[in-house]
This record gives sequence, C-alpha cells and structure tokens, in this order.
Amino acid sequence: MEDNEQTGYYRHIQPFVEIMDCTLRDGEQTSGVSFLPHEKLMISRMLLHDLNVDRIEVASARISEGEQDAVSMICRYASKNDMLHKVEVLGFVDGGKSVDWIAGCGGRVINLLAKGSLKHCTEQLGKTPEQHIDDICKTVEYAQQKGLTVNLYLEDWSNGMKDSPDYVYNMLRKLTTTSIRRFMLPDTLGVLNPLQVVEFMRKMHKRFPDTHFDFHAHNDYDLAVSNSLAAVLSGCRGLHVTVNGLGERCGNAPLSSVQVILKDQFQAKTSIREDKLNDISRLVAGYSGIAVAPNQPVIGENVFTQVAGVHADGDNKAGLYCNPLVPERFGRKREYALGKNSGKASILKNLEQLGLDLTPEQTQKVTRRITELGDRKEIVTQEDLPYIVSDVLKHDVPNERVKLINYVVSTAYGLKPGANVKVEINGQQYEASATGDGQYDAFVKALRYIYKKYLNRTFPILDNYAVSIPPGGRTDALVQTVISWNNNGNLIRTRGLDADQTEAAIKATFKMLNIVENEQNG
Repeated sequence: MEDNEQTGYYRHIQPFVEIMDCTLRDGEQTSGVSFLPHEKLMISRMLLHDLNVDRIEVASARISEGEQDAVSMICRYASKNDMLHKVEVLGFVDGGKSVDWIAGCGGRVINLLAKGSLKHCTEQLGKTPEQHIDDICKTVEYAQQKGLTVNLYLEDWSNGMKDSPDYVYNMLRKLTTTSIRRFMLPDTLGVLNPLQVVEFMRKMHKRFPDTHFDFHAHNDYDLAVSNSLAAVLSGCRGLHVTVNGLGERCGNAPLSSVQVILKDQFQAKTSIREDKLNDISRLVAGYSGIAVAPNQPVIGENVFTQVAGVHADGDNKAGLYCNPLVPERFGRKREYALGKNSGKASILKNLEQLGLDLTPEQTQKVTRRITELGDRKEIVTQEDLPYIVSDVLKHDVPNERVKLINYVVSTAYGLKPGANVKVEINGQQYEASATGDGQYDAFVKALRYIYKKYLNRTFPILDNYAVSIPPGGRTDALVQTVISWNNNGNLIRTRGLDADQTEAAIKATFKMLNIVENEQNG
C-alpha cells in the first residue's frame, strides 16, 4: 500500500499473509472435543486440498498412540501430494524426544514450544534464561540433523512484552542466529487489546526487521480477530486460526472472520478459497459436536437471511441492503425469512425463487397467513411455502358451502376431551357439543351429531389418518394431516396444513365436507 494520509497507518501491512490453521492441535483443546485419526485426516485433506491453507498444525508430540497414528496418516497423505512441508506438529524442548517422535511419524516440521516470558522461564521451568536458550539451541540443532524445519513458539509472549521485554529481546537476539524459520508470538492468555498488539509487534518488527513473525490469538476478551488484524497491520507475516474459532477456554481467532476482514478491509492477500469456508465449517462442526452459532459471521445459518421486509424491498430495487459479503462468494445463497416481519417484499422474493406467480390478492392472503404463523413464534422456510400457498388458496375447494364459524376443543386430566362446534352449511348455522377419545375425535362427533339431527344425513366414515411434516419442509412450523374418508363407497382424500395438528385435521375435514356438498349440489 502507498504511505499516504489514508494508508499511512497501514504502512507495515504485508501484501501476502500466511494462514496457519491449528484446528487439529489447539482447536482440539476445546472442552469435550477429540478427533479420531480418520477425522483428522479428512479435516487435513479439506484444509490443504480444498481450502488451500498455507500450513496446518495437526497435533502435539508424544500425546498418545492415537495421535501418532493420526500424524502418520496425515504425513503419508501430504507426502503423496507434495504438501508435507505444510504439515506441522507441536514439540517440546525435551532432549530430542519430540523431534524423534515427529520424525518417526514422517513429519518434517516441528513447532518448538519455548517460554516467551521471564516468569514462565524461571517459575515453570526453574531455569535461567541462559539455560533455557541453551536447551533450545541444542534441540534446534538436533532437529536440523534429523532433517526437520523448526519454527519456535514463544509461549506467553504477550505477558513477556508487558512484564519482561528485555527477556524477549535477548531471546530473539540469540535465537535469530540459528536456523529457526519462524517465530510465533502467542497471546496465550488472551490478555492483549489491538493497541497493545500494534505497540508490541512494531517493537519486534523494528528490532528484528528480517524475521518472520506469526501471531497466535486467543479470544478471552472477544478480541482475537481484532488482535490478529492489528498484528498484520504492524508487520506480522502469518496468522494462526481455527475453524469455527475452536480452542481452549474462549477459543482462537475464527478462520472465516480473519479471512474476510483481511481481504475486504485491508486488501491483504491470502491463499484461502473462500467458497470452501462453509464446507470446512460444517465438517468440523460435525466431527467436533460443537455447533456454529446461527449468527456467526460468514458461516452461521442465518447470516445471509434477510428478516425485515424493508430489506427485501431494498434488495428488489437496487441491492440496497447488500455488502461485500455476498453469499455466492462462499458457495451459499441469500434467503428471505418468512415470519411476522417478512412483509410482501420477502414473500415475493421467495415466490420468485420458487417460480410461483400469484396475483396481488393471493400474495396478500399468503402474507397474512405467514404473519399468523410468525405470531406463534413458528419458523417458516422456503420449502414450506408451496404448501402454505396451496392451503391458503384452497385450490381443491372451489366453492366453500361448509364453513367453520367457531369451535373450542378442551382436554383435562381425568376427563374425556370435549368440543363445542359452530358451523354454517349452505347458509344455515348449527351448533353441537360432544366428547371423544381425543380432541379431534370429539370435534368429529359434534359434526356427526349436526349432520344426523339437523340434516338427517350420514356423515362420511374416517378411513385413514396420517400426520407428517410436509415433504421438503425443514422445520416444525407446519404439520400436514392427510385424511381418507369413505362416503357411501366413494373414497375422498383431503389434506390440511397448519402449525397445530388438530387445526390441520379440521382443515382437511372441512375440505372433505365441501367436496361432498358440492357434489350433492352439483
């Protein structure tokens, strides 16, 4: 970027930012998450082959036999596809044991964990800085003999810069003379804010301008994404992320959020294929058992769904409510929620996508019906819409001679369900009450009484009764009731649709009665 008034603040930003995904190592430290070896292989394959991340950290050395199997499988896959240099494993300053473990799995990159603060060095290790640096150098030399590339984590670097910066600078002065390729700077406890990241990262960059720095954020203050961006703005060349923000405590910086902000807000370049972000999110959510929040940016279920009718209206006219995060960019599509806030514009958008062309009056009826469902807190999907249209417009009831005026159904512990019904048949109104084995049974018995006493007619016999969610529907907003009736040897099959099962059955019943009445008055 040019160093002018507008972009001067971003003068350190890297034109290309490496993305290292550590879902399989740091992300697996999420409480309750443990990936099987074949799951790790499938995630690795998608990260490397489909998503095209630059590097993946897949495990910690010497944890278990299962981890050893997983790392070996991943390394074999990566080696066959010329990607072995992208597979990294966390190792420890342990006299070469981690190096041997990684080399034995076929790995070629060790991310060596060292202490990035004086407090961690002296109190956890019980060593002087000089002793720790000497141990690191011996491990680096041994790894080099074994053919491994070494990157170095400075654990607790954030507190090191706060409390013991001279310790950090002294380590870098001595270790930058070794073969260490990258220095990885973690905010291990998630304590930094973006201004501190800018300050500390620029100090590192100023003192060691030719050194490759990665930044590793934790999200304890919900600042992992902001801190990652601050690091890049200050000269950092690589960022560590996890799919869906998995990680210990509050997690790490989410891959999807970091990617889109880097690209859209700062024009930084990465290798990520954005149209695969949703796929990797779903895969990891399935294997981890940790669901993605519906409003999680980019990958959440609801983030490309417009709810307010005014937004749909604006999109219809000039794309007024669209931003650069268009769903097609991520292999998704924009949806318009159906509910009490939808309005005519949202309904029209959904009808248009389904190829349904309704008159203004019909659209108004459908809108009113969806609003009623929304008032009941029911969620209506686009897949439900054709059934609502069919139900509201009553395509199979051309002339409504039998109308339901009012009804009450009740049930109580220890008592039979009851129904009070008021109907209009060919212009005349009738009322009746009855009890039954269920609410719908009581309702039908009240109707039978009306037909027998007032009309001296036989009521059709119920032949079959089936309840289901409409085919293709994704929610429980609607129940479909299909009832078959025997009317003097003729089989009549009708369908009712509603959020309430009894109401759906009543609708199916009145469709049947209208068919019978229209045949008699043909």
